[in-house]
Amino acid sequence: MQRGYVLHTRPYRESSVLVNLLVDGQGRVDCVARTGSGKSSIKSILQPFQPLLFQLGGRSSLKSLYQVEAASPAIPLSGEVSFAGFYLNEILVRCLDVEHGAEQLFFTYHKTLMAMAAQFSQAQLRYFELALLKELGVMPSLEFDTTQEAIEPGGYYRLLQEEGFAPALGPKSNHFSGQLLRDLDEGTLQETDFLQAKLLMRQLMTAVLGDKPLKSRALFAKKTLHSSV
Repeated sequence: MQRGYVLHTRPYRESSVLVNLLVDGQGRVDCVARTGSGKSSIKSILQPFQPLLFQLGGRSSLKSLYQVEAASPAIPLSGEVSFAGFYLNEILVRCLDVEHGAEQLFFTYHKTLMAMAAQFSQAQLRYFELALLKELGVMPSLEFDTTQEAIEPGGYYRLLQEEGFAPALGPKSNHFSGQLLRDLDEGTLQETDFLQAKLLMRQLMTAVLGDKPLKSRALFAKKTLHSSV
């Protein structure tokens, strides 16, 4: 049996669904699942944030999903926290394809959901985005600037896409403090960092997400005045 999480589902033919999964040790896997009916239906567990056990079959890139069961109770994300969870799912589906395995992201994703369920913080989203960008190989160094000098906590830097962080003179709207970059790298973001960290990660994520708006971000904006994503 393999384990994973549902990232997204959509109807497929009469009694099946197309499922995007995040699978332990494999990364993103796309598959077809027969949902069944009545007491034998698996619709109730093919849901986001529900840890699953299952089997995958087939030789093509579109697998068959069967013998599906709940591995444990669903992780309890509710209210605004559930929007953050849907954001993680959406960026995974948008950024990963079946050719790019991202085998290491399953455990990071699982830990992030568990942490959000216990006590939500915007920092959890920033650390996950960081892990995703590193997995994709597009995260610039947070230790050294574009001149290969160590990033200084007291300095300021501007992001040059595909190059890294270049030294900058003083604070401006598009400059980021060295302390913020160090805190992000070391996993020590403070609440005072949250706004700048979100702006920075939005710039970095846009490079891989493209210009198409995120549905989860729009949903979050409708429900709260203080979007974390």
